[in-house]
Amino acid sequence: MAVASTASPTLGSASGAEERMDPKRVIAFLAMVFGMFMSILDIQIVSASLSEIQAGLGASNDEVAWVQTSYLIAEVIMIPLSGVLARILSTRVLFSICAGGFTLASALAATATNIEQMIVYRAIQGFIGGGMIPSVFVAAFTIFPPSKRNIVSPMIGLVATLAPTIGPTIGGYISHAMSWHWLFLINVIPGIIVAATTWSLIDFDQPDHSLMKKFDWWGLASMAVFLGSMEYVLEEGNNKDWFNDHHIVMGTIAMVIGGAIFFRRVFKVELPVVDLRAFSNTNFAFGSLFSFVMGVGLYGLTYLYPLYLSRIRHYDSLMIGQTMFVSGAAMFLTAPIAGILSSKLDPRVMMMMGFGGFAAGTYMMTGITADWDFYELLIPQILRGCSLMICMVPINNIALGTLPPDRMKNASGLFNLTRNLGGAVGLAIINTMITQRTDDHFARLSERVDWGNPAALDWLSSVGANYDAYGLDGSTVAVQKLAGIVTQQATLLSFIDIFMGLTVLFGSLVFMTLLLKKPKAAAPAGAGH
Repeated sequence: MAVASTASPTLGSASGAEERMDPKRVIAFLAMVFGMFMSILDIQIVSASLSEIQAGLGASNDEVAWVQTSYLIAEVIMIPLSGVLARILSTRVLFSICAGGFTLASALAATATNIEQMIVYRAIQGFIGGGMIPSVFVAAFTIFPPSKRNIVSPMIGLVATLAPTIGPTIGGYISHAMSWHWLFLINVIPGIIVAATTWSLIDFDQPDHSLMKKFDWWGLASMAVFLGSMEYVLEEGNNKDWFNDHHIVMGTIAMVIGGAIFFRRVFKVELPVVDLRAFSNTNFAFGSLFSFVMGVGLYGLTYLYPLYLSRIRHYDSLMIGQTMFVSGAAMFLTAPIAGILSSKLDPRVMMMMGFGGFAAGTYMMTGITADWDFYELLIPQILRGCSLMICMVPINNIALGTLPPDRMKNASGLFNLTRNLGGAVGLAIINTMITQRTDDHFARLSERVDWGNPAALDWLSSVGANYDAYGLDGSTVAVQKLAGIVTQQATLLSFIDIFMGLTVLFGSLVFMTLLLKKPKAAAPAGAGH
């Protein structure tokens, strides 16, 4: 209440003081942003290089997938937990420990000699690294006055969207130029610098060690089971045929039980691991919903584009990275424009522009064929990159910009969790749709190329004759080639279905934005201190 009642006088009387930013805090914030960039980048940096890691560690296909899955599960657990840890330890101690621990885990991952070691080190890396992400959002809305948010919001929005987008690009270049070990070693020197800088310069909050006595350990355990099981089920469900697999069934049971205990304790204990009261703020609730859907689009397309380029175009990781670089460049160039627009336009208008642009880009992709290459993908990728940045800035401001400072730390963890969960849910749905829709399209296409179709018979005869001339079994080769063409077309049609689904999803957000009320002016930084 005190924050709301004093916001306007403080803004009027202390605006001059607010405009003068402490250089130490600015440097500390930039170091935090870079730490967040490393943490988010490492989610996707291995995705284009899993085959090299698999060969280097002698792992199976199922085992090497856990190089990414273990990181995601651990990170999802830490992100919401970071709010209460920052209150107990202070942002300075939490962020510095996380940066140092992330650096050490990165070095250990580079020294892994078998897949078991790699999975453990990646889980440690993801868990510790996850603590850096929400702290950056808290710092942006705590130490900077509202007048500066058109600068800092695009910065953190750029990092949150650019890092996972260019992860495959950077990973592809590194693994080609050097070796997969450098995917992790590149974190070491920057990580040491970030840890040292943040330990020396962060000073905008104080620890409250008395909260440790109230810490809800059972809540932590149940949250870990709930979120960890959910991430596992979503990541592995499609590969294991969902509930036909014993492990998925057990994971779902663990998720339900862990969730029931977790939500009961959240509303019962004095100091819950995650404070859900932030959702009582309408702007935060809508912002979190939009963040969830942004996670679907961000991680979904970061997965779909490389999948198309590898399965249909047969690109290697380096060529995929070069093609995907367009979206990252578009985001980078749009960030300052988004910052300028955020100070001039109603945030609802910006979100409508972003959602509409994203929907237009995915709609263009519904015309995809097996011949699409860099130039056909150029405009959809530019639309994707620009639209994500235009969306992200107002979503961040609407979700976090009007919360009182005492709720900011917990709310930031929840807000970032929604984006990651959106990505996990989106990837699970996309993978399931690819599998199911490809099978459906294959069945329908197969009906049209049976032995009663004269055009199909003529094609088989013509192609078979070419191979007969070289002494091969032309009929068998022709049937195999026809089956390959049908499979390719079925896969393409499944991609088109997904792009159409994303078009409808983001198109609906344009209209949902109309339900938002124009956000009130944010409380100034420091109003609650």
